[in-house]
Amino acid sequence: MTPSVGVIICAAGKGSRAGFSKNKLLTSLNGSTVLEKTLSAFDMETIEEILITASEEDFPIIEQLAQKYPRTTVVLGGETRFHSVHGALQVVKSDIVLIHDGARPFVSRAVIDNCIQSVKQHGSGICSVPCTDTMAVTSSTGEIARIPNRNLLVRLQTPQGFYTQEIKLAYQRAIEQGKQYQVSFTNANGEKENSVITTRTAKEYTDDSSVYYDFIRFPFLCEGAEENIKLTYPKDFQSSPTRVGFGIDTHAFGKEQAYILLAGVKIPSKSGLIAHSDGDVLVHAVMDALLSAAGLRDIGFYFPDTDERYRNANSMELLQRIHGMLVEQNYHILNLSIAILAEHPKLSPYIEKMKEALAESLEITPAQIGITAGTNEGLGYIGEGKGITVHAYALLNKD
Repeated sequence: MTPSVGVIICAAGKGSRAGFSKNKLLTSLNGSTVLEKTLSAFDMETIEEILITASEEDFPIIEQLAQKYPRTTVVLGGETRFHSVHGALQVVKSDIVLIHDGARPFVSRAVIDNCIQSVKQHGSGICSVPCTDTMAVTSSTGEIARIPNRNLLVRLQTPQGFYTQEIKLAYQRAIEQGKQYQVSFTNANGEKENSVITTRTAKEYTDDSSVYYDFIRFPFLCEGAEENIKLTYPKDFQSSPTRVGFGIDTHAFGKEQAYILLAGVKIPSKSGLIAHSDGDVLVHAVMDALLSAAGLRDIGFYFPDTDERYRNANSMELLQRIHGMLVEQNYHILNLSIAILAEHPKLSPYIEKMKEALAESLEITPAQIGITAGTNEGLGYIGEGKGITVHAYALLNKD
């Protein structure tokens, strides 16, 4: 039987280092909250259960956000990350549990899959990336005490995955083996007394792999990603750089057809546009613009006109496939700017329909799309009515 998989998303912190007056996971990042972006990354078929730890103060708003995501439950967090995870582990029903920092919204599905597969094969999966900087161990006086071999060092990330019963046992052992401190003080009568303070853990754990390491066995590393950063300081919340792409396409008239297609909209015409596919010159330009912005190859590479599978292909369906490629790489579209050069037919009555069709296909709003149409003042092949050229610009941002 295939083991079930759940995830605990830690969201009970305050994020004071980020300088916000509220939980940093509830701040906006490229149009939605950080927590929503993290949740959406785990909203996948292989994850059967999502638990979010929340502080008492943030519980109502996080519970409201969680309603958008199926199989999600919000649980009350503790004073520290350790206590929050320990509490959530008492609720988990899945065989395998991934534990993830809510402040890592850029985690990819590939990284999540790596973690799950590592648990299945090795019993644990700790996402990590190699250290590229030289690391040093410092002394209490601020001197370098030791410089470890960089080739033996990695930076640990989340998610960190385990078989649920093992990580629950590790946390329980950490609590049971708490360290006792004896403190001497003077009471109100001036008498000296001793007080025993029992901490819940022998040391302050900052991640789950260290708890597993101390009480179960060596955890196994799996491949993380440089993009899987943890949002900690104010600069981390600044929007990521945008990417611009340009696409251009031309098709000639001459097909025995009483219409042309632009953005899938059928527009009456004396003849159609000659092409291997359906001849939607506007969509072809937009696809090249999107691919260019993402640093990918052109449409001829992905849908070659030598391949009979794409003869008379629906260009709007191909556009959706391109959009899927962008989503896989965490790109989202900020806006499209499109210029159509055509002597005929008259296009202005159809521009709003084109915008609506593109917006629906690309999961954006019509307001994010600009389309202009003009002639070429009678000059060249456009002015002579022999063909249509479309220029498209795309602006993308990467989550």
